Amino acid sequence: MDYANKFQTGSNPKDSYSTNNIRYIAATILNRFDRSDSYIDKMLGHVFATHDIEPIDRGLLTEIVNGVIRWRLKLDYVLIGFYRGDYQKCLNVVKNAMRIGLYQILYMDKVPEYAAVSESVEIVKRIQGEKTAGIVNGVLRNIMRNRDEIHYPPRGGKDFYYALGIEHSHPKWMSKRFCSILGDNDGEEFMRINNLRPYMPLRINKLNSGMGEITALFAEHDVEFRSIPFNDSALVLDSPKWDMRQSEIFKEGKITIQDPAAGMACRLANPKRGDNVIDICAAPGGKSFYLAELMKNEGHIKALDLHPHKLQLIEDGAKRMKIDIIEIEENDAKIMETEEKYDLLFADLPCTGFGTIRKKPDIKWKREHRDIEELAAYQRDVIKNAIKFIKPGGVLLYSTCTIDPIENENNIEWILKEFPEFELDRAEKYLPDSICQDGFMKILPHKHGTDGAFAARLVRKK
Repeated sequence: MDYANKFQTGSNPKDSYSTNNIRYIAATILNRFDRSDSYIDKMLGHVFATHDIEPIDRGLLTEIVNGVIRWRLKLDYVLIGFYRGDYQKCLNVVKNAMRIGLYQILYMDKVPEYAAVSESVEIVKRIQGEKTAGIVNGVLRNIMRNRDEIHYPPRGGKDFYYALGIEHSHPKWMSKRFCSILGDNDGEEFMRINNLRPYMPLRINKLNSGMGEITALFAEHDVEFRSIPFNDSALVLDSPKWDMRQSEIFKEGKITIQDPAAGMACRLANPKRGDNVIDICAAPGGKSFYLAELMKNEGHIKALDLHPHKLQLIEDGAKRMKIDIIEIEENDAKIMETEEKYDLLFADLPCTGFGTIRKKPDIKWKREHRDIEELAAYQRDVIKNAIKFIKPGGVLLYSTCTIDPIENENNIEWILKEFPEFELDRAEKYLPDSICQDGFMKILPHKHGTDGAFAARLVRKK
């Protein structure tokens, strides 16, 4: 087969933006983020889908937007110290222009400082006029001259978790919560890892390809990758040179985008050929696809979601990956009724997502402490109804992408108490010991180099 064009990416005749406008687009996205519930990846995706932006500029835009969100608290701490007046009363557009400039000064060595400042000044001048632009210019140039004099709150001060939160740009409540779960040292390391630039995770679709074919192709095209010790179907690109979603091997269904940690929940589920499976929170479909692969594309998977447009993603993905055992259904597992019984109920439940902050830094600012208990209660409500669908001898696979025990171990304890006909089937029987603890799958970003994830396998007694 001719692989010469396997990594070619096309361009669309859409609205065009010049490089000079990239920082303005970044400011526009950040302003929208401040006043809406939208997540950054969705907003970036919309811009890329509707405008013709060169790959190098896509990279710059993504870096600036995610970088500002990632380091937002620390950037604001510095800006408050240099801004004359009440920084918090600044218009969002002014704050975001200064954040964009400061992020480039502190974290983007390849961008000349004068360029970072001048572009931020131009953003403000374009929207607010000369006077406000002059203030922004003064603040950023003052920081440039005195960057070695920037001091952060001392850890030995009155509030350790506040200081740690500023240093690693996490809200104080989150800093305290993570340290209470993991201990101070691991909690800090977890927050440090959250601020690293994300990697591109790939899973080889062994229905259509193999690890040897893909790694040989990557080597041929100088695509650097690393393997994951606990997942032999996964590869990680730490500095991807190509947009893999636009590559031919993606379009042909030889690879898909899935974190190695997410795939291991499917391994723990251990589906068999011919099984009748229901995936109750299926979109965008990655786990349904892997379950189908593990089942050798034999059996039946019902993939549920509340939203038709998300179900379309599953249908399109299954077609791309040449999987024909997935049936999509618009339904709510919390209230759904059915007489059908399943060998496996796969419950990858909505959660706080704390294990994915590296990829989704806006979680730090979108989540609040009360979300933990509220989501845990929602998870119990879903299970309370859906658990009826499991046949005797069948499996409930409970999965989240958070590290918080309130959503994880506590809910498993609740299930076993409320439904004594179920028992824990220990994860160590199915997965490497390195990602198991106390009978559960527990994967931590700072320990395993991937997303964080939790899963438990419960079996209904015959």
